[in-house]
Amino acid sequence: MKKYIPALLVIIGLVLFTSCKNEVRTDSGNTSDTDNKILQQEDGTISLKLEKAECYHDMDNPKSNTAEWSILVSKSGRFDVWLSSATTDTTNLKYENSVMLSFLENRLEKRPLCDKVFQNSTDVTFPYFRADSFMGSLYIQDTGLYNIQIISEKIVPTNYRGNDTATFNSSKLLSVFLTPAIH
Repeated sequence: MKKYIPALLVIIGLVLFTSCKNEVRTDSGNTSDTDNKILQQEDGTISLKLEKAECYHDMDNPKSNTAEWSILVSKSGRFDVWLSSATTDTTNLKYENSVMLSFLENRLEKRPLCDKVFQNSTDVTFPYFRADSFMGSLYIQDTGLYNIQIISEKIVPTNYRGNDTATFNSSKLLSVFLTPAIH
């Protein structure tokens, strides 16, 4: 029995050695790790478009609608946070509730106002205008991969045709921009 132990150990060692060289892949091999992540632009801006977010919609209780992005921060620092909305009324964006943005342990919460209006924006089509709202600023200390989440009743599915379409057609959230703060 003792003469079989070294042979058994060699066989176990070979099995372990060859199995550790096999890579385990969870993707199809066609995508890279950065395909699902939003990359920071050269000028430091982080542009988070709603169509690239993972979204949760509850149209019976839309105040809990959520959009979340994974962002890869390559330049840290202080960032101004802007919300872009498509609106038909530039005097009142008709947000019934405050919009809440969560990033790490930071939270910004504010009811959007119309701070900037873009009449000829390519982000919207007639009868909409693009209106940007300043939300506040946050500090990103380290570079790396982060999740950022926003909660608002104005996060609606692209082709939503519900009972209260007038509320959702007057304005809807388009995107969130984090721009390097220059003060």
